This record gives sequence, C-alpha cells and structure tokens, in this order.
Amino acid sequence: MKIEKITVTPIAIQDPPLLNVLGIHQPYALRSVIEVTADNGLVGLAETYGDSNTLNGLNRVKDLLPGLDPFRLNELQALVERGLAGMAVKDGSILAPGTIPERAKAIAFAAFETACLDLQGKLLGLPVAEVLGGRVRDAVPFSAYLFYKKGRHLGAAHDDPYGAAETPEAVVRQAKAFVVEYGFKSLKLKGGVYEPAVEIETMRQLRRAFPDHPLRLDPNGGWTVKTAIAAARELSGTLEYLEDPVLGFAESAEVARAISMPIATNMVVVSFKDLAESIRHGSVQVVLSDHHYWGGMRATQSLAQICSIWGLGLSMHSNSHLGISLAAMVHVAAACTNLTYACDTHYPWQQDEVVTGGKLKFVDGALPVPTRPGLGVEIDHDALDRLHRRYLACADLDRDDVKEMRKYVPDWKGTLPRF
Repeated sequence: MKIEKITVTPIAIQDPPLLNVLGIHQPYALRSVIEVTADNGLVGLAETYGDSNTLNGLNRVKDLLPGLDPFRLNELQALVERGLAGMAVKDGSILAPGTIPERAKAIAFAAFETACLDLQGKLLGLPVAEVLGGRVRDAVPFSAYLFYKKGRHLGAAHDDPYGAAETPEAVVRQAKAFVVEYGFKSLKLKGGVYEPAVEIETMRQLRRAFPDHPLRLDPNGGWTVKTAIAAARELSGTLEYLEDPVLGFAESAEVARAISMPIATNMVVVSFKDLAESIRHGSVQVVLSDHHYWGGMRATQSLAQICSIWGLGLSMHSNSHLGISLAAMVHVAAACTNLTYACDTHYPWQQDEVVTGGKLKFVDGALPVPTRPGLGVEIDHDALDRLHRRYLACADLDRDDVKEMRKYVPDWKGTLPRF
C-alpha cells in the first residue's frame, strides 16, 4: 500500500461566545480535514487546526508524501522535517496551539501520522487502538467543559441553546444541563475570566450541586503566584486539581509547594523538552496530553510512559473540534495504560459535524472505543463541502480571542496575568 493523493480541506465550524482569560471565542473555529488516499482505494482521515500556520505546513508537506508506505512512519517524520525546513511562521495566541510557531512540525506530523494509522487499521481490519498495542479500556471517560459565556455573538439573532452564563448560578445550570444530556461524571470550569472571588464562589456552588463529582478549575495562567496560592487555599478540599493557575516552571513550582492539591498543565509543559525542566522544578503533577501538538498518537503513548515513570498524572487537553479528532483522542486514550483522569473535550459545544451518521454519542459521560477498522469514522462530503464554503467566506483566518473581545470592550488588553 502506497500513498497516492492527499487532500487538505480547511473548514469553519460554529463556536459559541465562550469566555476565557484572553477574551472570547470568535463565531467560527477553524479546523482542517486531511484525507490520505492510498493506491488500493483506502482513505485515511485526520483532523487538526485550521489556522494559516497549520495550513501552510500541511500544504508544504503533502506533496512530498505520494509513494510513501503509510507504515513507514519514521520516513514520514523525515519528510515532515524536510517539508517544513525554512518555513516562516507567525506568532499567535497562547490559547490557539496551531498558531504557536515552535509546534509546527509536531502538528504537521501528528496530522499525517493519524491518517496513516487510520490507513493501517483499515488495511489490517483493526481499530487504531489495536494498532497502537491494544485497548486497555472499552470506553474513555470525559469531563464536562464548563464556560462563562455570553448568550450570543454580536449580531446574532438569538441565543445559542445554552444561553448566557455570567454568574455562578448560571454556570451551575449549565453544568446540570451537561450532566443530564451527556452523563459526565466530572466537571471542569474555564476560569481566569472574573475576579478570583467570583470563580471561587462558582466552584463552591458546583460542589454543593454536585457533591460527588470531581471538580477542576483552569485560569489559563491568568493569576499571579500570590493570587493562585490564596485561591487554592480557599478551594482546598474542593478541587481534584488546579490547572495552569500561573505560567512558568519556577512560578508553577512555587504555587505547587504552597498548596495541597495537584497542579495540571497544558501551558507550562507542552512538549518533551519541557518535561525535564518541569520535573526538575516540581512544577506540575498532572500533564494534559494532546496528540495534535505533542507529535501524534505514538508520541502521546511515550508521554504516558514518562508520566508513569515520574509519578505524574495524565489526562487529555482539548480545543474546539469535530468527530475525527474526537475518535483519534478516544483511540489513543484507550491505548494509554495510565490515563489517570477523565479527558477534556469541547465537543458538546460544537453543533457541526463532518462524519457520517452525525455526532458521536457519549454514554454515561464516556465514549465507547470505536470497534470498526481504523478510526471508525468516515467523511460526510456534503457536510465537508458546506463547512469549507463557510471557511472561504470567513474574514478571520487565525484565532484571536483578544481581537474578538474588543468588539465588546474596546480598550480590552488581553494581557497576563490578569489577577
């Protein structure tokens, strides 16, 4: 089996007005769908970011891949290195992994590796989790991803199905809706939006409403060390872990030494080169993996092994994504023996889909591992074409939450730390 053709299709998916430390989500999130067609007619799929840096990288590499055996992943790595040599990249948002220059090679490799693993599974008649060494769980648990949010984007005719959530009480209502609809057994709140006292009260109200659910809070590096220590002490006994309260190895370590709960990260430790420095400092106790920018599924398994050796917890980070990415997340999570915490996912917030049969279904807060060959999903090309046309009509081709927030607050700075 050899690669014959590669198609990269950028798409725009509806995104709600979710608030975070930098600002607010734009009306559309950008993704790329990758189709790798082999000479035997099989098609391998992948999904990744849709920003200009990512698209430039994917398109530079794709023409080097025809003739490659999809099982030769080391050769794929070398071709990615060659294709991206000398590529100019522009800086972007710290909350948009695809726009961060130093992640370009890992992102491009991960996308094509996913599609190759899908091809491998389809040729062998095995799910990707089995290609990766075999599943160790039949379903992967996920956490509800809660947000403070506006009811609608500026100019929209009506609120989205979940409405506004700008108070602790509204966030509790949001959580109840997610738990009823999806059965989530743990809850995570995106913080860094309001004064810490408001977010502490939100977590306390969530604890009263959900006494048995593990709770997490993620200020996205929006706090100073002093604020983080004070807030964590206020929430002692309430949180399962505190995610990225501050930025920096030394700063995270200072907070970790002063508080009783674990610190998790997808901002301090984001690549293998960060692990040694973080371990030396004692910066974090839980690493949030992400095959999209850690360098693929096999790299995620390597990360899991390192976390096991050093006694670090492991979970999974999420961006706004559709079913191809979610299926890939489930397969690699199923093949990691030490997935110690439920994974993150934005998926319930997304109304669009590109896989046939519609959205993947959660069962009691978890996703069953697909049993069909490969990733277990196929493309709905009508939906793909519709979302590509929407992309072509988009004015903004890179994520910028600060710019979007200035439509609401003209003098918005979007600088860190905020509190």
